[in-house]
Amino acid sequence: MTTVLECIEAGTRYLEKRGVEDARRNMQMLVAHRLQCTRTQLYMRFDEALEENVLVLLREDLKKRGERLPLQHLLGTVGFHRREFKIDSRALIPRPETEELIELLLRLLPSPPPRVLDMGCGSGIIGLTLAAEWPDSRVTLADLSSQALSLARENAALLGVDHVLFVESDLFSAIGGPFDLIVANLPYVPEADRQTLSPEVLHDPSMALFGGQDGMDLIRKFCESAKHYLAPGGMIAMEIGHEQSAQTEELLRAAGFVDVITHRDLSGIARFPFASLPGSSNIGAKA
Repeated sequence: MTTVLECIEAGTRYLEKRGVEDARRNMQMLVAHRLQCTRTQLYMRFDEALEENVLVLLREDLKKRGERLPLQHLLGTVGFHRREFKIDSRALIPRPETEELIELLLRLLPSPPPRVLDMGCGSGIIGLTLAAEWPDSRVTLADLSSQALSLARENAALLGVDHVLFVESDLFSAIGGPFDLIVANLPYVPEADRQTLSPEVLHDPSMALFGGQDGMDLIRKFCESAKHYLAPGGMIAMEIGHEQSAQTEELLRAAGFVDVITHRDLSGIARFPFASLPGSSNIGAKA
């Protein structure tokens, strides 16, 4: 019989040969998933013999991961801001930087905005996290993809978040408003970078990744249109790509936004533009 440790060691070697980064952690996660335990608990079960039915499933998992199917798709869930979200090929796998955007919003806004829009919601991680953190806010989640919205609805049910509205919309085409806060993590990867992306990233929907030749197509449209859907003093918060901050700030100022500032992520990249409309607001930013 194959033990847990033997399975982890053999699987790690297999994944390393296929160029999977952090192969041992990947294999540990796959084994823990099939044994329905945590990675830490695996250390207490190293000598345990694995049943053949579990080994069959692990072989299938290992083959798919070796073919560079994302680990998150195999696990079916992803942790995000202390919560578990369902994730699959219908939407973008959440990036660590997006958690930083959530932390910024929770830290900088002294009171929950009454009306929030998550534009390009994907799996719903931003809008549903904010809805869970701000139970008195009315949160709308919008996306062009009906498949992404179906996943977001499943995540809302999983989290028990019911004070949200889902809208299928091409940017603001089906959106009402006004909103006090609009958060947008739109596709921003330049088409020119397609060949440089990892096989795992390319499993994400193309429409959730690529923003035209320079990555700015949807960002341009958003910056021009968002002001029409904000209440006076309303705020927008965005996540953008590397070296897109100067152009995004210019677009926002040209559209009439004030207090334009781009916050840096933990790697020092100017990643999160914030801006407001002139006027009295239901929200404000801490100094």
